[in-house]
Amino acid sequence: ASGLVALGILLSVVDLVSDLYGRSGWLGTLGLVLAAVSAVAFTVVAGREAASLLRLKAIDQTRDRAAGAIASDDRATGRAAVGELLAVTKQMPALARARVRVQFHLNEIIDGRDLVHLAERELMTSLDEEACRLVTNAAKRVSVVTAVSPRAAVDMLFVLITALGLVRRLALLYGGRPGALGLARLMRHVVSHLAVTGGLSVGDGVVQQMIGQGLAAKVSAKLGEGVLNGLLTARLGLAAIDVTRPLPFSALKRPTLQDLAGGLLRSPERADAAPAGATPRAATAE
Repeated sequence: ASGLVALGILLSVVDLVSDLYGRSGWLGTLGLVLAAVSAVAFTVVAGREAASLLRLKAIDQTRDRAAGAIASDDRATGRAAVGELLAVTKQMPALARARVRVQFHLNEIIDGRDLVHLAERELMTSLDEEACRLVTNAAKRVSVVTAVSPRAAVDMLFVLITALGLVRRLALLYGGRPGALGLARLMRHVVSHLAVTGGLSVGDGVVQQMIGQGLAAKVSAKLGEGVLNGLLTARLGLAAIDVTRPLPFSALKRPTLQDLAGGLLRSPERADAAPAGATPRAATAE
């Protein structure tokens, strides 16, 4: 079907250029030049999208191979997974020393599981910290905007834009560099991952913390909605980390919703505590 569409577009362009030549020679030449420029631009964009999709597929294969090495403890599989990870991160200057350390110990470690664990600790630690920061900041932005926005349509639009931007930044952080098609593919995988791991539900520990802090009595319904949307954004970010990360969590602890969104629950308590602490000081001064 796509081939027929491309053929139809090509025939339309040829007919258009022929008509332009029939009207005037310089119009035909101009149309031919514009058609050539458009063809080159389309080829470049298509090539970049194809490269993006191949890179995302390579990251998925690296993650699957690493999971297999962890499960089987096979040295050959572990070396292959680490080699692919080094290739994915070779254009990250911040990880240059970590790559050298991994390569130095590559021939010394026998167990495939230990090889993957070494690579995860050396190469993923700083990236995971940055990923958690990105998710936390996105959750805070969604929480604030939802709390102050007067219209639900604005909330939905902002949440959608934030979610797309968050997934793209996480993919870039872990070496994915997605294009438009790659981002659509990632979003589909993130939604699928959410469906498999329990959807957008908030964990029991977070709910207990919300109840324990008495947020329902302290804040308005709109602010509570903002906190909930922030928690759901953080949950989406957790799924995006799992999808874009080139290694499964094994040697390093997987971040939890409590780790990323705990600040959303503590902020109201700190805001209420500040004025309460100011009253005794004022009374003393009098």
